[in-house]
Order: sequence, then C-alpha cells, then structure tokens
Amino acid sequence: MERCVGIDVAEAELVVVAEPEAAATRWPNDAAGHAALVAHLAALAPVLIVLEGTGGVERAVAAALAEAALPVAVVNPAQVRQFARGLGRRTKTDPIDAAVLARFAAVVRPAVRPRPGAAQRELAALVARRRQVCALRVTEQHHQRRAEPCVAASLAHVLAVLAAEQAELERRIAEQLALDPVLRAKAAILTSVPGIGPVAAATVLAELPELGQLSAKQAALVGVAPHLQQSGRARGQAAIGGGRRPVRCVLYLATVTAVRCNPVLQPFYQRLRAQPKPPKLALVAAERKLLTILNAMLRDGVCWQAEAAMA
Repeated sequence: MERCVGIDVAEAELVVVAEPEAAATRWPNDAAGHAALVAHLAALAPVLIVLEGTGGVERAVAAALAEAALPVAVVNPAQVRQFARGLGRRTKTDPIDAAVLARFAAVVRPAVRPRPGAAQRELAALVARRRQVCALRVTEQHHQRRAEPCVAASLAHVLAVLAAEQAELERRIAEQLALDPVLRAKAAILTSVPGIGPVAAATVLAELPELGQLSAKQAALVGVAPHLQQSGRARGQAAIGGGRRPVRCVLYLATVTAVRCNPVLQPFYQRLRAQPKPPKLALVAAERKLLTILNAMLRDGVCWQAEAAMA
C-alpha cells in the first residue's frame, strides 16, 4: 500500500499525517524530534512526503528527511490553500492542514527536489541574505528622502553599514563560488553569456539548482511560462506568475541588459517588437529564451557560443 505523508510545520512542533491511516502524530521541531520522525517515517516507507515552505522554518526537518534518503518535496503554500478550497476544507487546524498536505501529495505528486550539498546551501543562504540587505537599503533610502534633519545622521549611518554589509556578502558569495569546483565551473559558464553578471549567476545557482536538467516545458518552475485565460468564447490575456520569484526577477533584469548587448537576444527582441509585440511581452519572451539557453549550456557544460545559441 502506497503511503503519502503531510507534515504541518510550526516553530515548536511537527504535526504528521500519513495516508491512508490519517491519524495525526506530533513531534518536537528540534534535532531529537527530527531524528525520531525520520526513524518513524523510514519504517512506513512513504512514496512522498510533502511540507509547505514556511519562511525557512521547514528547512531543518526537510534537510533531515532528505539526508535520510526519504522522498520529500517542499511546496508552495498558496497552491496547497487552493487545493484545500477545492476539497471544501474551510476549518483550519494543524492536523487538518497535515491531512490536506498528505492528500495533496497523493493527488498532485509534486516533484521531489534534490537535496543540495553543503556548498549549495551556504551559497543559497548568502544570496538570500544579500537580497534582504538590498531590500533594507532601498527602504532606508526611501526614508532618507523624506527624513527630518534631526534623523539624517542616523539614516546615513545605517545606510553606510548596510552598504558595507552588502559588499561583504558579495565578497563571501564570490569566495563561496571560487571554493567549490562545481559551482565555480557553472558560474564561469553562466557569466560567459552577455547580460549575465555575477549577481545573476549566483542567484540562479543558489535558487535554481535544477538548471541544466530542466525539460523544455519547465519554464513554469521560474514563473516565465504564460498561463492562458480562456473560457468558451472569452479570451483573456495570458500572464506569467508563480515559480521562484528571485530567479524570475534577476533573469528579467539580466534580460533588460541582454536585449541591448547579446547578439542572440537583441535581434530576437527587436523582431518581436517589430511584429509589433508590447515591450513587456517581448522582454518576457526573451527572458524565457535566455533561460532555455542557460539550461542548455549547463547541460552540455559549454561556455557561450553565439552560433550554438542561435540554433
């Protein structure tokens, strides 16, 4: 009998439901609890274990499960909420949430994400922290524009600290890429593409470790695949969304540069604009093409070759 498991993750405890039994069990969300839970689930031999991404609280237990070679997938909470509404589940408790996750695992069967190595995890943490510091700098810069003179010195001090912290994180990211031979080789391939800089390369490597193994239909993983809106005779406008937002955003900015200097993406973008296509639509199409090129380059382990990218 195939078992699917849902785990509702909170700061203090983990609530676990394994279909088809559907009886909830509770485990401490700490190292000892993770070890006991791993032993319990290993005995059940589930085909899939599903957790929601909860801002990082789920990382430790997901890592413990993955390191024990258990099939674990961390999924988007918004997708699970929509699934629960489809089931008519309006009541929300931890055991109910875990049961919904177990049913989601059985019905949807989300893909198991490979467990990244230590170097990959450290890179992801550094890239995420840099993104947080950049967001703080932008916030303080907005405050500085409207600030009273009495707080100007405080804002200037905080901005200087944040600028120094961002520079230090970027140094550590570069160091992390240089220390690991696999990451170093991949970064060299990515940055050989006109338009892809160190920040874009580090973000892609940190947030999209599957790059190089994606199929032609997995643009939705990054959120650059158009979603059609039509019913009967009504034809709505296709839109993108979802996926891994940090990757989508950094690739979009890289595409803005690439359509000016990249010998493949520049004519591609200009051809779409001449049809004519709206600027945003043409940019998103170019971003999708850039993702396809990067995936092929990492798959084949080759640096930028304009002739090959045009094929």
